[in-house]
Amino acid sequence: MLAILFGTVVLHLTDLIILFISTCANAWRTHGDTSYELWYDCTHTNGGYRCKGTSDADWLQAVQALMILATIFCLISFIFFLCQLFTLVKGGRFFITAAFQVLASLFVISGAIIYTVMGPEWKNESESYGYAFVLAWLAFPLTLISSLIYIILRKKE
Repeated sequence: MLAILFGTVVLHLTDLIILFISTCANAWRTHGDTSYELWYDCTHTNGGYRCKGTSDADWLQAVQALMILATIFCLISFIFFLCQLFTLVKGGRFFITAAFQVLASLFVISGAIIYTVMGPEWKNESESYGYAFVLAWLAFPLTLISSLIYIILRKKE
């Protein structure tokens, strides 16, 4: 049982770190020395970065909000897991934790889908999705798997 709890905690913390990095990192889309993220468009010139704010497009603000909500709900879920771990009765299930994880997975998949569909048009073939975008897509199955584990998991003493 201890190994399962440890694995669950490691999975949850890994997911939380991936969500945080994908929300904050400056590489949702790349083109040569230019990278585009949710917050800034940055160009690497002369050994330094020159950044400007992103557009105020409604779809981009929706992606920003959804990624922030996914990260917050994943953190709240982890806090609830720790609280339930010490207060839940023997044989109880971690339903509150699972509910917040399911919401986090829905938020992250919604944000990734919106960015995929509404993202800026490719101007040439050298543009590609960056690692933060890939991490956002990776966070979805990890969060969903974590939520399913919490639904199945029972507290044993």
